[in-house]
Amino acid sequence: MPVFFISQIRETSIDQVVIKSAKKLKKKDNPAFDIMQEVWKRKKSNGLSQFQDYQFEEYEKVEVDLANIDSAFTQRKIFNKLDFVFKYADTLDNANQLALPIFFNETLYKNWGKNDPIKKEKREILANKSSGFSDNDIVANTAKNLYKDINIYDNLLNFFNIGFTSPIARDGFSVYDYQLLGEEFINGTDAYRIRYSPKRKEVLSIFGVIYIAKETYAVVSATIKSSKNINVNFVNNFYNELEYDNPNDSIFLPKRNYQEIQLSIFGKKEKAKSIVAKKTTIFSDYLFNQNINDTIFVNKLSSLSDKDFQKNDQFWLDNRKEQLSKTEENVYQMMEELQNVPKFKKAVKVYEVLATGYYNAFKAIDIGDLYSTFGYNEVEGFRLRLGARTYFSPNDTWRAAFYTAYGFRDHQVKYGAEFRKMFNRDNRFTIGLGTRRDVMQLGAQLTTDEGIMTRSFASSGVLNSGDNFFLSSVNQTSAFAAIDPFKNFTLRLDATSQSIKSANLEKFSLDYFKNNEVFSDLNDSKLVFSITARPGAKFSQYGVDRYEHSTLASTIVLKYSQGLEGVFNSDFNYSKLQLYYFQPILLKSFGRLILNVEAGKNFNTVPLALQNVIPGNQSYGLIPNTFALLNYYEFVADQYATFHAEHHFNGKIFSYFPLIKKLKLREVIFYRTAVGSLKESSILINSSNLLLQAPNKPYYEYGFGIENIGFGNIRILRLDFNWRGNYLENPTANKFGIKFGFQYYF
Repeated sequence: MPVFFISQIRETSIDQVVIKSAKKLKKKDNPAFDIMQEVWKRKKSNGLSQFQDYQFEEYEKVEVDLANIDSAFTQRKIFNKLDFVFKYADTLDNANQLALPIFFNETLYKNWGKNDPIKKEKREILANKSSGFSDNDIVANTAKNLYKDINIYDNLLNFFNIGFTSPIARDGFSVYDYQLLGEEFINGTDAYRIRYSPKRKEVLSIFGVIYIAKETYAVVSATIKSSKNINVNFVNNFYNELEYDNPNDSIFLPKRNYQEIQLSIFGKKEKAKSIVAKKTTIFSDYLFNQNINDTIFVNKLSSLSDKDFQKNDQFWLDNRKEQLSKTEENVYQMMEELQNVPKFKKAVKVYEVLATGYYNAFKAIDIGDLYSTFGYNEVEGFRLRLGARTYFSPNDTWRAAFYTAYGFRDHQVKYGAEFRKMFNRDNRFTIGLGTRRDVMQLGAQLTTDEGIMTRSFASSGVLNSGDNFFLSSVNQTSAFAAIDPFKNFTLRLDATSQSIKSANLEKFSLDYFKNNEVFSDLNDSKLVFSITARPGAKFSQYGVDRYEHSTLASTIVLKYSQGLEGVFNSDFNYSKLQLYYFQPILLKSFGRLILNVEAGKNFNTVPLALQNVIPGNQSYGLIPNTFALLNYYEFVADQYATFHAEHHFNGKIFSYFPLIKKLKLREVIFYRTAVGSLKESSILINSSNLLLQAPNKPYYEYGFGIENIGFGNIRILRLDFNWRGNYLENPTANKFGIKFGFQYYF
């Protein structure tokens, strides 16, 4: 294939294009490099950041198709009485292959922004039209969350929370080969057409074409396509078309984005049956410096399913930014017909059960969580748990939930119940009340969740390593109030009264001294105030429960607990302060780094049941923010700090080994450490049969993992190999351990 060169560059213009040899060129000899240098010199900024304020409309349509259907597939019994849907199918380029649209959604948004003096943004739904799923809010938002906002001028492009080097990044020539293919008149602009392709056809790579304006060296358009061997779970390939408007030499504005993703659980073969999700976004009606009033930015949450956004056909004819194709128009009609087919309704119900873990048994009553039904521990033996919740719609402003559990070894019935009511959807002002009597693993978390309905994996898991008799019997009643004064910023106050005792008095003691007497039961009343910030988090549904989408959002929690001696016979007065920080970071093609930091301090002397326990993990499963080789209660501390670092290489290292590369495995390395101290008074107050020890010298463990284990596109198993770095002299020290778990990541 011939390659085009630049024979001469005069400051900012290209004088001549000639054809030379087809061999790969060094960077300095490549005419595309000269063009890209000019792009870097004039690197533009998103115009939205250059004005005092801005506003624009955004039209979005999402379509989901079932692709690569052949005639044999359409004859299956599952389609009995459903065969009418195939009249809506499109014939693909390859003969006898059909694509059947199964979901379509249109949304019109209005966006406002202000950069001076404080940056503010708001995105408001103006209208929404869906193809008719009963839970279209979840379906639509799940489909939309597959896509990330892509800015071609960013050095790093985020697809599925995996980082790819942008083709116009300054270090692009270290990742891609570039070829100048010629010139083309596109979108009213004379532009250079440059193709880029990965230097290594490794597991995570993209290729495509970029169009650079001859006069301004601005990106007019770009395509991005994944390589065939992309190592992303459930994803066969993805494709993007980006178009930009360039009103002047220093700014650009997004104009139109088209994104397509092919997903399959049947493997990456070209003709494999798959789901194709398509999203088109059109940006229009830009206005700048209109002196927008701050009242515009008052936090007001809305859901796609709100009735106010359901507009008539005439509204969409007047406001739709792009005419629908015949296929898109047919989806609405097809889905209306499907709503009257019992078999289709049954299939949707099966999907909802698998996705949520709840089965709708009666009107507005769900049974579940089905995934928490079975468990095992040394105290209860085999554990059976059944629960239920109210569920009128995904946007319910109140919800009641209940569970009961039974242990076949201790022959004890456990239970929990909670009621929550949200009074204001905009600031999510919510109150709740709950109670429970259950067997729990108190040493499994540092910064605990105060909720009643939370499940303790440590006490109700199925596979455990070694004996674990360190379980507690807890009777608890609590109430809470929470509010979000700002988006993704929550203030919460919990009031709790509880009694705690050992669940196995023969082998595990929580005894403590008070007034020269020994007590086995502890009464505790406390107030807990917490501040939680989730910048960048995205949710759908805006009821008392909401569904969070996968993002790179960080989490910051600051928590203060105050024990109230004498209140409901509470035994201790104490103060505790805790900090939790979670941060995922994309490191270009080097993968994703996940950091967790926790720190805390008990300011008073308290017995073991109220103490900070460095969380161990005596199961064979992966449990976040625990230490794989620590036993429960092996380390206890008045004050502590822990650090967890986990880096996912996304198969980059394995891609250098041909035989391993074909397995599409991915490598993980991790390091965990904890340090703390324990006052002499905190040791002496306990009459426990445990030897209390703090990690005065930092405890650490490390290891590596292999993830993405599986077959086809179903690769959800992870296997970790852990080594203990010190405190090997402890009598029950675990020097090495293997853990496994399931990860539903792309």
